[in-house]
Amino acid sequence: MEITKSAVAGTVESSDIMITLDPSDGGKIEIELDSSVEKQFGDQIRKVIKETLEKLEITSAKVVAVDKGALDCTVQARTVTAAYRAADKADYNWKEIDSWNV
Repeated sequence: MEITKSAVAGTVESSDIMITLDPSDGGKIEIELDSSVEKQFGDQIRKVIKETLEKLEITSAKVVAVDKGALDCTVQARTVTAAYRAADKADYNWKEIDSWNV
């Protein structure tokens, strides 16, 4: 899947995360994280975002994540939604995505 435009999913409400995806020429996934729990869970949040994008076969993207204490399943769902919006696709395969173990 290729990121072709900027897209956002999620909110900055408590227990949620806002994921913004932008195209990148860098050939890698760059993650900028702003989280109130970054010291405890920053590495895990980055891992979930990166692994989710890799499972979607996205190899190049700029990610800005504003976390307010979201669970891994929420991070994954917001990342998938932003990715599909950024790739201008609407053919979600939630059964496949649901089988991923975060």
